[in-house]
Amino acid sequence: MPYVPPTHSVERSLRATTGAKIVAGIDEVGRGAWAGPVSVCAAVTGLRRPPDGLTDSKLLTPKRRAELCDVLGAWVTAYGLGHASPEEIDALGMTAALRLAAVRALEALPVRPDAVILDGKHDYLGTPWRVRTVIKGDQSCIAVSAASVIAKVRRDAMMAELGLEYADFDFAANAGYPSPTHRIALEEYGPTPHHRVSWSYMDALPRWRHLKKVRITPEAAALEAGGQLGFDF
Repeated sequence: MPYVPPTHSVERSLRATTGAKIVAGIDEVGRGAWAGPVSVCAAVTGLRRPPDGLTDSKLLTPKRRAELCDVLGAWVTAYGLGHASPEEIDALGMTAALRLAAVRALEALPVRPDAVILDGKHDYLGTPWRVRTVIKGDQSCIAVSAASVIAKVRRDAMMAELGLEYADFDFAANAGYPSPTHRIALEEYGPTPHHRVSWSYMDALPRWRHLKKVRITPEAAALEAGGQLGFDF
């Protein structure tokens, strides 16, 4: 498939239709992992030409992601990172945890964006933020692509460091996602304090099933029932 570089077209549209001057692109990583946080990056890029080869982090090799991340750190106008811990994911559910991480990322920026481009079709951020959702925004929108790369590289580094303490789980290779090594370690040693123990994979661990937690708090359930958290992934 030929490389189609991302553009500023959505950002330009937001500026023209809403008067927004500062637009942030947002992307997440770690949503499907069994261990570690869900991480969100908010990146502000302005309208400058992006580094060559910028695209969705999933389409890049680890080496190229790391190279681009080094460049992006100095190229972006600003970026902020936010994380929601496994405990927060277990307590709140993924929708609310994503929002928590995204708000933390936005609040880590030196200035508050006037509008946000959010990768995907579902707005898990909501009010009071002005949000434009874009399917495959991590491929088509420069700010979201930049956020995608930074979020992936930074979270992978966190998981690699965690892997030094839990070598049997091979977090440096799988970043907390399901893998044969990860499954074998879970069966042998059970979940670490960094695992999401409300998730269904716990049902396949007879020795450790008693450690499974209820996935969502009554408070978060009430919010979801009221439609305030959108949908549940």
